[in-house]
Amino acid sequence: MIPKAVAVMSADNSSFVAVVGGGPAGLLAAQRLAEAGHRVRVFEAQATVGRKFLVAGHGGFNLSNAAPGAARFATQYGPAAGHFGNLLARFGPAELRAWAAALGIETFVGTSGRIFPVPAHTPADVLRAWLARLGALGVEIHTRHRWLGFAGPCGLRLRRAATGEEFALEPAATVLALGGASWAKTGSDGAWAPLLREIGVEVVPFAPANCGAEVAWSAFFRDKVGRQPLKNIALRMNEGPEVRGEVMLTDYGLEGTPVYALTPQVRAALAAGGPAVFHLNLKPDLPAAALLHKLGAPRGKASWADFLKKTLHLGALIPTLLREARPDAAALPPDGLAQLISHLPLPVAGLRPLDEAISTAGGVAWAELDAHLMLRRRPGTYLAGEMLDWEAPTGGYLLQGCLASGAGAAAGIIAAGAPGGGV
Repeated sequence: MIPKAVAVMSADNSSFVAVVGGGPAGLLAAQRLAEAGHRVRVFEAQATVGRKFLVAGHGGFNLSNAAPGAARFATQYGPAAGHFGNLLARFGPAELRAWAAALGIETFVGTSGRIFPVPAHTPADVLRAWLARLGALGVEIHTRHRWLGFAGPCGLRLRRAATGEEFALEPAATVLALGGASWAKTGSDGAWAPLLREIGVEVVPFAPANCGAEVAWSAFFRDKVGRQPLKNIALRMNEGPEVRGEVMLTDYGLEGTPVYALTPQVRAALAAGGPAVFHLNLKPDLPAAALLHKLGAPRGKASWADFLKKTLHLGALIPTLLREARPDAAALPPDGLAQLISHLPLPVAGLRPLDEAISTAGGVAWAELDAHLMLRRRPGTYLAGEMLDWEAPTGGYLLQGCLASGAGAAAGIIAAGAPGGGV
């Protein structure tokens, strides 16, 4: 039932599709729908659209990844791999590159397999080209409009920030693409979760994903080391597989791609109350026998730090790190030191707060959706992006997942033949 203070928009409401949320998932859903002939109106709570898209581009603007095959790519989405296998078959890395090219954005595959725009194109360039395309398609974008929940069986309630006016509308179909619950300053605050729970939708509690891990460094270590990178290392969680890359030592612990990739295992171990220990391999390319041989060489009059630098090319911060884990590290015999260098234990005390995370786990349970991403409890309402319960590592998988789900939600509406479309 619509509150008395709410105005109802014009009688032609049923002739358009509403997209609530102006992030990547919502904007791609809007584009696909408009290209199919639908009238589309996007409602965004912030003053501008694409804020998280722009922020994410600051750390290396990888759009996707060139990992071969939708099935292999989909494994990066963990328990949601089956769902993403279907979505990626429709809009995978090849389709993403074709989409970018149609916007005038040339892309390339980096040495890591990640897909980037060529250096001439910034995230702002991509967004401007995208918005120009949406404008040419007739997509209407209404910023500073916050979604307040549902109105009746088909309607939506919104508030226009400029006037404080609340109103309701009844679109032919709706795509909700309201984001997860990290980086609230970009509008991704998870405030929508209670509104869905009100109608009985299961929303899995949010948890940080792709975030830093806290290690209880000593005060001496924090003061001496500060923020420094460890390059060409491998990291594993408990007895799990190693992840290669670069780790950043910080005052609170560790961050970096290997840490982010292991966040699900860390989270599970901490939730189970068991030990959560990173094992850092400082020389992953050196076989164990060769490492032991080098450490068995005579040290002569060289200091321990100079010996490690000369024989293993380990930087000046490594002796401090080794002593942080084992105060007696300098006195260890070669076999003990080799074990420490290749399996340096770093107990994880916790994960960084949710709002610092690059992305979130949790969201609307997949059982609440049909094969077309439509809410079973509310026919005509489709979900996309980080609202859904999934997570993936950095490296292009996050943005690809959002775009694939946006394309999937649009395809569901197009297949259903919502009024106003060219179907």
